[in-house]
Amino acid sequence: MAVEKIPSGTLLRMQFQTGLDGDGDPIYRTKSLSNVKTDAADQDIFDVAQALVELQEYTLTAVLRVDSAVLEEAI
Repeated sequence: MAVEKIPSGTLLRMQFQTGLDGDGDPIYRTKSLSNVKTDAADQDIFDVAQALVELQEYTLTAVLRVDSAVLEEAI
């Protein structure tokens, strides 16, 4: 049985370091943007994240692309 992968959504997630806890370990928070086109180029998503960083007060530590898909049995 073959399985077909059908893209269903893409999310841009940015991780920021917002401070340190009592032990000196970093505290992270994320901001997410949904409804990203599933066929958007990785470079374009990264460029958007870099532009949005200018509007944030915390240090960006990671840019993540989260893709989801539906798996269906191919006919």
